[in-house]
Amino acid sequence: MSILVPTVPDSDQLHRDALTVLQPGFVGTEPPPWVLRHLAAGLGSVALFDRNVVDLDQLSALTRALRAENPDLLIAIDEESGDVTRLEAGSGSSWPGNLALGAIDDPALTRDVARELGRALAAAGVNYNWAPTADVNSNPRNPVIGVRSFGADPELCARHTAAWVEGLQSAGVAACSKHFPGHGDTAVDSHHGLPVIDVDLDVLRARDLIPFQAAIAAGTKAVMTAHIMIPALDPKLPATLSPTVLRDLLRAAPADGGLGYQGLIVSDAIEMGAIADTFGMGEGTVLALAAGADAICVGGGLADEETVLMLRDAIVAGVRAGRLDEERLADAAARVRTLGSWGRISAQGERPEPDLAVGLRAARRALRVVRAPGRVAPPVSERPYVASFSDEPNIAVGDVTPWGVAGMLADRFPGTRTREVSAAEATPELLDALVGELVAEAEGRRLVLVVRDAHRYAWMSAVLSRLVAARPDAAVVEMGLPQSEPVGALHIATHGAARVCGLAAVEVLTGQYGAIA
Repeated sequence: MSILVPTVPDSDQLHRDALTVLQPGFVGTEPPPWVLRHLAAGLGSVALFDRNVVDLDQLSALTRALRAENPDLLIAIDEESGDVTRLEAGSGSSWPGNLALGAIDDPALTRDVARELGRALAAAGVNYNWAPTADVNSNPRNPVIGVRSFGADPELCARHTAAWVEGLQSAGVAACSKHFPGHGDTAVDSHHGLPVIDVDLDVLRARDLIPFQAAIAAGTKAVMTAHIMIPALDPKLPATLSPTVLRDLLRAAPADGGLGYQGLIVSDAIEMGAIADTFGMGEGTVLALAAGADAICVGGGLADEETVLMLRDAIVAGVRAGRLDEERLADAAARVRTLGSWGRISAQGERPEPDLAVGLRAARRALRVVRAPGRVAPPVSERPYVASFSDEPNIAVGDVTPWGVAGMLADRFPGTRTREVSAAEATPELLDALVGELVAEAEGRRLVLVVRDAHRYAWMSAVLSRLVAARPDAAVVEMGLPQSEPVGALHIATHGAARVCGLAAVEVLTGQYGAIA
């Protein structure tokens, strides 16, 4: 039972509108009673994460139960494919992520991948996806975007963002292009702090806004805001809370210097540190709505009724105090309901089965393979030694989803030895001993070294360099952003850590598939 008691009945229109603009998550694989109760009282959206998904049959039953309370319900999921997957968190994604698609640079293929992903989501009753990531990854050391971006070139990101939007929405699932006005040039993860992008407006327009313009032209149903500070736009408020960013830039007509977007504007998760630790969740929600946001994402971390009621009551109090115009709230709620109606109508009619094979075909094309001159790298044919190196994943990716090639090789070759290596084992004082251990353990076996964003971690680069020097025949698989020079007798860049990217790499390692050299 909630510890917060509403002061007026839930049927009150103000309270209904306040509930409608929230997009909360919840815990469990069945709808909690409090969620069903608030759906009947006006809640317009719910958000699903990996904690809500067991398999497609269970997910379909869950979405049917939710929609029984509100046929126009927006059922959201954070399913980017690639490294960020909620649909297949337990196994890894059947579709490569954005960086892999950008490396291929075939917009038709990107459209196909997004369409098949959309068909899988639609078949499970999901009609709203917080994707694609439209950010231009202009900072290669970005701690939270990286492989989630199509790349560092604005025009490349633009054409693939548009293709992804078109493909997903052709399957009846609303796209939500993120993170406006661009999270690619940050060195801080907004889950933990407030990033500042100190560039002028000309750079912003020539770089970061280009993919969002393409997304809007492609008809993206929603745009998600970024919890970032851009002093050239607003020196006081982050983008999510800034009327200058949301109203004067995103909403305003092109003739007035804006992008002319008329669809749904949704905040990034309001409980993220960039907002919660600076303005507070309740205050941040009121400011975001007043600035022009139409919906508030919450519940990736705080997924309980108390959070929903706290935010609802903060919105109501903001209206009654004159800090949030009631017409602005009503307009936001109407936009949510309009998109919900689109989702219901789009779900009608025939639903083709998704073609899962397109994901592996795309992952194969994304591989970049370099074979070192003069070094022999025969196919792995028996019991290799696989060492995997990874730092802490960011919150968006999470620590649930498996990655790498160790398990796949172990399945093929019983007796394979595997080891996971962390930063704590590779301090300068321990480095010599660690390298010696790994070389000794791998003696008499093919050595496969698997890394993720090696360029971002000095310890990882140091271990990799020492191991390749000791074992020049080593094969290296980079499953993050391939910024470092290729090393090893065989170097495979997968451009992401989706399951299909690992499968494609294993095909090359074992000589089953000849990739691009």
